[in-house]
Amino acid sequence: MENVTKVLTELEKVKDRPHKELVVLVGIGAYLQNIYTGMENILKQLLLHKNISIPDRTTWHEDLLNLAVEHNFITKETADKIGKYLFFRHFFTHAYGLLITEEKLKPLMDNISDIYSEFKREVDKYLSKIEERTRTNFRDFV
Repeated sequence: MENVTKVLTELEKVKDRPHKELVVLVGIGAYLQNIYTGMENILKQLLLHKNISIPDRTTWHEDLLNLAVEHNFITKETADKIGKYLFFRHFFTHAYGLLITEEKLKPLMDNISDIYSEFKREVDKYLSKIEERTRTNFRDFV
């Protein structure tokens, strides 16, 4: 989460610059991909903690979001919002940077801070439940 926060901070420095050059737009695309990948990695760690494997197929990114909802790490609404970044990640990974435009990036740039805050809040809520159960189980043991 710390690295995602650092990337968000860097993104905030450039997202409101007027008339961005292509190299800046590609950099913003990389930041957006980094943030999405960070959220994916957090969800993968939560699944690993529960000994749940992600199906090994081409749709594993979507499967990961669905499993995160199924296991109450995040809500369906948050998964849907994050899904837009999954589609961007796919585009960014497989397309030429020359195809990136500010108009396409703007909604993603403008919403990522709020979406990440929502994601973090939901993950923190899930983690606090685990922590509470652990404390309760420990008290029962002692």
